[in-house]
Amino acid sequence: MNQNFLFSLIDVINALFNLLIILIIVRALMSWFRPDPYNPIVRFINRITSKILDPIQRIIPPIAGLDLSPIIAIFLIQIVQRLLIGNIEAYLMQY
Repeated sequence: MNQNFLFSLIDVINALFNLLIILIIVRALMSWFRPDPYNPIVRFINRITSKILDPIQRIIPPIAGLDLSPIIAIFLIQIVQRLLIGNIEAYLMQY
């Protein structure tokens, strides 16, 4: 495989994971302000992030009204991101 393609793939993967982290942070901030749930941007953010946050919320419910799922999700996303990028970089080092 072309090394330039793999370096570009690493950049795209990093960008997507970082965008997902930003969307989770925005959703957590939105929960403080209660925006219009029918707003298309709010619906998009909720639809994307709920696929990650809902399973975590089922396992770890809010503690004293504090939802820890965004923090846990960001932590898990960063682990997956580093493992995935690390494997691609290890592959590149072989060739």
